[in-house]
Parts: sequence; structure tokens; C-alpha cells
Amino acid sequence: MLTTHFPEFPVLTTERLVLRALEPSDAGRVFAMRSDLQVMEHVNRPLATSLADAEALIDLITQRGAAGESVQWAMTLPGNDAFVGIIGFWRIEKEHQYGELGYMLAREHWGNGYASEAIAALIPFGFGPLGLHRIEAITRPQNAASIRALEKNGFVREGYFKENVFWNGRFHDSMHFGRLA
Repeated sequence: MLTTHFPEFPVLTTERLVLRALEPSDAGRVFAMRSDLQVMEHVNRPLATSLADAEALIDLITQRGAAGESVQWAMTLPGNDAFVGIIGFWRIEKEHQYGELGYMLAREHWGNGYASEAIAALIPFGFGPLGLHRIEAITRPQNAASIRALEKNGFVREGYFKENVFWNGRFHDSMHFGRLA
């Protein structure tokens, strides 16, 4: 049975990260990340053009979480609460007991293994307290770092779709990964 409502937002910790609720005070850091062309290269969402875009995203994440449609965290460094990125089950399909994993890192934190470490923390939460049977992730074939992080965490490539996403005036391929409880 899926549980998408928790009395308090679940804070997760790893050796090097604290995964906590996104807060309005994160808007500046979210804007910096979502307005970075390199960060957004493999993301099928509009580039943030103002602080209001980041505030709207945080509001949307909060609303979707309250509605039980998703659970997403701010990835931060312990001690100084430095913002690393966003990770979570951005789409939860209750009827089918699966969640779609999504994440993005601020460019200055690339190459440190943070995505893989955060994914490793979300897997037991997804299959445990959340009650998922399956976790899915979709990435572009060119995103080698994302593919490595998923495979390192036991995700299996289940499909390669040719030109199935139309974004920014052109078609893109996508790779679909899955992991079962």
C-alpha cells in the first residue's frame, strides 16, 4: 500500500548529504541551477528566466507533495546547508505502485558522486515507507553521468526510444531504466 502523506516531511541523510524539503529560501539557488544552459541540456523543461520561475517551481513541488502526487527533496551539504540540487519521485502512480525518479545537480557539484549517493538513499525510502513496487527513470542517451548513476544503483535499461520527445523544436531519443522492489 502506497503512503504518500507523512506527518512530517521525511528528511533523509547519507554520508555526505542531507535531503530535506525545498524551502522558499532555496529560490535563488534553484534559479541559478535551472537557468544554467548546461544543467538544463537534458531536461525537457523551460529554462528559468527569473527568480519567479524558481519560486513557482518550489510552490508546484510543495503543492504536488501535499496532494500525494510526488515527493521531492533539496539535496544539501550538512553543516552549511549548501544547495546541491533536487531529487525525488516527481511523479507517483498510486494505481500501479511506481514512482518516476528525477534529479538535477547544480553544475558546481557535478562529478562528486552526489546524484548516485542521493539515489541510493531514495531507493530504500521508495520501496520502504513510500511502498513502491517499481522505480523508473528516464534520461537522454547523451547523459552518460545520469546513466552511470542509475546503473550503479541497480537500475536496468529497459528501453531505448527513438525521437519520442519533442522539445525545443526537435526530436530527442530517451532511455528508460527500471528497478523493482
